[in-house]
Amino acid sequence: MTSRANAQHQVRKRPATIVDVAEAAGVAIGTVSRHLNGQPVRAGNRDQIERAIAALGYRRNSTAVAMKTNTSRIVGFLVPALGEFHAAMLEQLSRQMRLSGRAVLSFCHNTQPATLREGLEFFAAHRVDALVMDGEDSVRQEVLQHIDEGLVVVLYDNDIPGLPVDRVFVDNRKASARAVNHLLELGHERIATIHGSQRDSAGRERLAGYHDAFAARGLTPDPSLVVDGQWGEIRGYERMRDLLSLPNPPTAVFSANYNMTLGGLAYLHEAGIEIPRDLSLVGFDDVPALRLHKPAITAVAQPIAEVAEAIARIVDARLADPSAMGRHEQRIDCGITLRDSTRRLK
Repeated sequence: MTSRANAQHQVRKRPATIVDVAEAAGVAIGTVSRHLNGQPVRAGNRDQIERAIAALGYRRNSTAVAMKTNTSRIVGFLVPALGEFHAAMLEQLSRQMRLSGRAVLSFCHNTQPATLREGLEFFAAHRVDALVMDGEDSVRQEVLQHIDEGLVVVLYDNDIPGLPVDRVFVDNRKASARAVNHLLELGHERIATIHGSQRDSAGRERLAGYHDAFAARGLTPDPSLVVDGQWGEIRGYERMRDLLSLPNPPTAVFSANYNMTLGGLAYLHEAGIEIPRDLSLVGFDDVPALRLHKPAITAVAQPIAEVAEAIARIVDARLADPSAMGRHEQRIDCGITLRDSTRRLK
């Protein structure tokens, strides 16, 4: 490329400015500014400005707009990782936010406190209008500081108790009790659970639901059948192996998330244990892999679209009235999809 062509290339790459738009439209810079900020201008000027914007490919400087108007039209999404559940939440939340002209910016922290704090600072630097996050108690003080500075925060999936924020959760406890009750109705009593981390409110609630189902029938589960899978696929594999190595193994298992369920299924496949002939299985989180498994796995289905819609409504309401203190909590029921992974005991 010649030096002249190179120079032309550099000129072409320079973003169009408001000055360029005003010059191309033949109007004053102030007229363009009023139009961009939604203020009335003469119809003829408005048409000329819009044609100039289209011809020049002009884009507003969102950072400058955020500094001037104190709004960025961006919602932060702070998540542990974009696995099946959180990725689906990101998709649904992005869809809902687009309806109000907002975009979603995500940041994955892998449950590392230092990375969580980095994510919070990242969103503060981008002047997001609101933050949607899976609660993590290790950053309680940092989140509280951002709330005090006026940031709208909505928690989903896991709580940070005591914070003055809005919350949208599924009813983990009720859904888990329903899943375990299904197994009890089929005549199972040696029902194990591979539960999630008890650091997380979702883990505690799903384990409580397991116990609720037994208590409603005046039963108490065998403590050896209650094992911690820490939400992970490898742990799910190991805990399923441990359960089925017991002298008196369970006849059914309730697995409290899809990662642990997939790990458990991997062990059952390797060990030649057939579902539901040798073991009945119910999982929490109805992901495609469970529907495609042979036999298909009965699972609790989280209504992700409904959760995202509720979050979007709350964000809209809080941003419309910044003086309102967020302390609303909404619990959404889950369904259970019955498939072929359970059987009635003779």
